Amino acid sequence: MQIQTKKFAGLTGNQLKLLALFAMTCDHVGLQLLPQFIILRIIGRLAAPLFAYMIAEGCRYTHDRGRYLGRLLGMAALCQIAYFAAMRSLYQCIFVTFSLSVCLIYALDSAVRRRTPSSVLLAAAALAAAVFITVELPRILIHTDFDVDYGLWGVMLPVLVYFGRGKWEKLALFTIGVSLLGLHYGGAQWWGLLSVPLLALYNGKKGTWNIGPLFYWYYPAHLVVIYGLSLLLERAAG
Repeated sequence: MQIQTKKFAGLTGNQLKLLALFAMTCDHVGLQLLPQFIILRIIGRLAAPLFAYMIAEGCRYTHDRGRYLGRLLGMAALCQIAYFAAMRSLYQCIFVTFSLSVCLIYALDSAVRRRTPSSVLLAAAALAAAVFITVELPRILIHTDFDVDYGLWGVMLPVLVYFGRGKWEKLALFTIGVSLLGLHYGGAQWWGLLSVPLLALYNGKKGTWNIGPLFYWYYPAHLVVIYGLSLLLERAAG
């Protein structure tokens, strides 16, 4: 009797998103609850690069660009309101980072396709806005905790992937982008390069499940749970 083995067909976009969610959860648990377990923060370095690649893929394949950007902006607004209400924090979450990425992708893509003075001007304005928000505004608001998660290179990472031609060019540009993040932030951020072999297994398919809503709602939900647990632990310790 022959035993048939199913050939590995690579990782789908959905599977990569689930891996990113797992890595993100490890990162935030390590940050808030178990700082002594450095391995959790190392695993967490995979999350943002994986999500960045999938954001670029989402921009490429979405049927409704306005709705795609609108969801990101909506979640960014919701999270920032929650951050400020709970901690009086002006720190800008990853949804803000990726909202800037998508705005920049749309503007640059329009300039490349249309090649009109107005589209080129819009792209230049979008790039200038991204630089101002991620580089100059934190300097202006230096007496606050204002900053954008992963900064300018975090914004640029999906942009690099989006404009890559073919799987291996996209992966090469992605590797350069993650390396620039490592150079800028140093330390554990270099572990983000472990996302490269995972993305090399990406088969270009979305997958059979629709997990888009899971990502959008899991992010604020898991932060609320972790924050609540951290408050309980503080009270128990005090």
